[in-house]
Amino acid sequence: MTAVRQAFTRESADARRADLIEATAACLAEHGLAGTNVRAICAKAGVSPGLLRHYFGGIDDLVAATYQATSDRMDAIFAAAMVQAGSDPRARLTAYLTASFRPPVTDPELLGAWTAFWALARSDGRMAAIHAESYAGYRARLGELLVACGAADAERLAIMLTAMVDGLWLELSLDAESFGAEAAVAMVKRAVFALV
Repeated sequence: MTAVRQAFTRESADARRADLIEATAACLAEHGLAGTNVRAICAKAGVSPGLLRHYFGGIDDLVAATYQATSDRMDAIFAAAMVQAGSDPRARLTAYLTASFRPPVTDPELLGAWTAFWALARSDGRMAAIHAESYAGYRARLGELLVACGAADAERLAIMLTAMVDGLWLELSLDAESFGAEAAVAMVKRAVFALV
């Protein structure tokens, strides 16, 4: 009996980049910023350090790409929640805000990655720009939803509600037993209905 030899298949460049981004997010979640390095990322992705440098200029480029990809993923999740809520403006607003308390946003591993991104945004210009763009987009979409609900001063309300959601999400990520996701949803709904 002759062994069948499998043909070698090369993954596309996009797939390799996505694997490296996923491995970086996993390393940040598992080891924090201090434990995330080229060796750990490449081991997690199952590739050589040379491949990382082939697709990214270095670890700083890869971490920035990971932040951008994570932000884009979150935007898509929030947008999908809003669309699934139907056409009622309040239902869309509530769905957009409360998506932060539903899977996959409640994945405990996301906290490690986000805290690393937030820390880097304070000292790295590129990370600060990604942060500013991501949060500005979230607040702008939130402002549009608030306007559709007839809210006055939608821009300030968007800032306030963003801070509330971020704070609740952070507390839940640190201690899921403290008050629970459904209590967070109820708090956000109460705030929304009191404001609009």
